[in-house]
Amino acid sequence: MQDLVPFEIIEGDYDGGMVLLADHAMNRLPQGYGSLGLPDSAFSRHIAYDIGIEGLTRRLAARLNVPAVLGCFSRLLIDPNRGEDDPTLIMKISDGAIIPGNYPISEEEWDRRLEIYHRPYHRAVERTLAKAGASGRAPLVLSLHSFTPTWKGVPRPWHAAVLWDTDYRAVHPLLSMLREDQSLVIGDNEPYDGALRGDTMYRHCMTSGTPHALLEVRQDLIGDEAGINEWADRLAPVFARLNEDPLLHHYEVFASRTGPYPT
Repeated sequence: MQDLVPFEIIEGDYDGGMVLLADHAMNRLPQGYGSLGLPDSAFSRHIAYDIGIEGLTRRLAARLNVPAVLGCFSRLLIDPNRGEDDPTLIMKISDGAIIPGNYPISEEEWDRRLEIYHRPYHRAVERTLAKAGASGRAPLVLSLHSFTPTWKGVPRPWHAAVLWDTDYRAVHPLLSMLREDQSLVIGDNEPYDGALRGDTMYRHCMTSGTPHALLEVRQDLIGDEAGINEWADRLAPVFARLNEDPLLHHYEVFASRTGPYPT
């Protein structure tokens, strides 16, 4: 019997028009992998998961009564937010940490991780989005991630950021609503660019024309229960307002900045 289920589906109102995703919610590894040769301390770092995102996603799903899909394995095992042909799908080194259990890696082991962890997670996302869109009304997909407060010693000024490719439909109003609080610094495709071929938003939303946005929150702001509750209080009404917009429940395919879609 498999000792680590690769995903968790939080049930909610599938007719409510919204689905939350949390690719990097957890830092777990299957028993047979030990710690991939890393010290235990590595699994409290951002290289293993998105700090604070599991708790934030659970709070938001409960408050909004919407379904959510959580990834239950560490990104150190295999990254669910990468395409199957992405060379960073299984990292050999991450933010200075060499990952002995990932190098060298055989083609057989690479395929095994895809088949047992990566693909089941994405099939769960597909099923959830299909169920939420069964009426023909597109669900609004909001993907939650977190980023480090500093990178290579340089502080990151953003409290949160919205990442996107070219589908602006949910992005522009989300940025506008978040910026209503003038105490917040909200990034637009910072500190990362949201156009990544094969990632979760590309695979499940860009190619199908499903309205979506990816929200990153700085990890020090959601690193404890108080911070998670504060951001859930902030985001829940924003997400609810977004979901009320009928323009965010139609399928429309936008060209990707990464190039033509696969045929």
